[in-house]
Amino acid sequence: MEFDYYAMDCYRTVGANSMAGHLAEEVIEANTDFDGRERAPMRMAEARITPGVVRAREGDLEGAVSLGMRALEGDRKSLPSLLVVSRDLTKVLNNRYSGETQDPGLPRSAHVPG
Repeated sequence: MEFDYYAMDCYRTVGANSMAGHLAEEVIEANTDFDGRERAPMRMAEARITPGVVRAREGDLEGAVSLGMRALEGDRKSLPSLLVVSRDLTKVLNNRYSGETQDPGLPRSAHVPG
């Protein structure tokens, strides 16, 4: 389980989208109890950012933003850790979608800086 978590980060970083997405699903599944309760909130947050990066790279802006926002919803946050992981998502969003119009229904923090 821990190997999958670190491998997910490596694959996301080098742009191996299929493997990163697959391992993110594995990490989420491994850290979700049978009753749906989530363990390891930081690991779960980072595992949600990974498919957000993958979706952004594949052209799904709404899916990417949705997953990124969901990753930040939890109560417990290790800001240094989330900052490192969310940089990948921010970089893709800025590179691919900087010209997109902003949805007034989204919180300001969800908008891609233009």
